[in-house]
Amino acid sequence: MKRIKFIINPSSGRQAMEKKIDTLCKLLLDDGYILAKYFTRNKYDAMLEARRTCNEDFDLIVVCGGDGTVNEVVKGIATGGRRVPIAILASGTVNDFANYLGIPRNTYEFFDLIKRDKVIDVDIGCVNDDYFVNVAAGGLLTNVAYQAQPDIKAVLGRMAYYLEGLKELANQGLETVRVTIQSEEFTSEEDILLFVISNSSSIGGFTKLAPEADVVDGLLDVVLIKKADIAELANIFINVLTGEHINHPKVIYYKTKKLKVESDRKIVVDIDGEYGGKLPAEFRVIPKGLSILV
Repeated sequence: MKRIKFIINPSSGRQAMEKKIDTLCKLLLDDGYILAKYFTRNKYDAMLEARRTCNEDFDLIVVCGGDGTVNEVVKGIATGGRRVPIAILASGTVNDFANYLGIPRNTYEFFDLIKRDKVIDVDIGCVNDDYFVNVAAGGLLTNVAYQAQPDIKAVLGRMAYYLEGLKELANQGLETVRVTIQSEEFTSEEDILLFVISNSSSIGGFTKLAPEADVVDGLLDVVLIKKADIAELANIFINVLTGEHINHPKVIYYKTKKLKVESDRKIVVDIDGEYGGKLPAEFRVIPKGLSILV
C-alpha cells in the first residue's frame, strides 16, 4: 500500500486538470492507495509543502502543474532531508521537463505509470543557493515566461509566450550584454544575446535547443548565442528545430559540471521559467539529485 501526496497548482490547466485529477484519484483509491491533496495559493506554497512532506510518511509526491510548480517541489525535496520520489502530471503551458522524459498526460496511462513504480535518479542544477530542474538562462527574451500573465497563459497556452516575446523584442531589440564565462572547459569574455544552461534538451517548447543534453550524464549543457544581426539570429533559430544551430559560428556549445557567469550589468537569470535573481551566478550540476517516476 502506498501513500501519495498530490501538490496541485489550481491555476495550471484549470477545469480539464480538475477532472483529470479526480479521475486519477478515484482509480488510485479503488486500488488501495492512501491519498492527500494540497492546493497551492501563493508563491513558494509548493516548495514549503514538499519540504513538509519529506518529514511525513508519504512514498510519492504527484506534482500537478507546470515547470514552475515542478521547480518549487524539487526545491522543497532538495532542502527537506529525505528524497521522496515525484511523478509529474503536467498541466502547464509548456512542460519542458515532463515532455523531455516522455511522461504521459493521459489519466489512465499516468495511473499505469504509478502502478509500474519505475523510478530513476536524474540530475538537477544548482544556481547560487537555488535549484533548477530543467534550465537557467539570461539575456534575450528569457524574462518572457514570468512576464506573461497567468490568466493569458491559461487561455492562450504557448501562444501567450510568443506574443510576450514579440512585445519584448520590440522593446529591447537585439541588445547584447558583456559577460565573463569561467569554467574548466571554456573561459572567455563575450558579447552575447543569450546564455542557456540546461539539464535537458527541451527548453521553451524547443525540443533540441541543447541537443546533446542528458539528465543522467552528470553534466550541464551550455549554449551561448553571441552578438548577431537579425539575419544571423533568424538562421540560428530556424536551425534550433533540428539541433544544427550548435554548428553556427555565432553559437558556443559545450558541457560542464560547473561554471560562473559574471557581467558588469545586473542581468536577470530565469530559472525554470521563473525569476531567479541576477548575475553574477555560479552554476553546478547535482548528479542524481532527484528521483522520478518514468
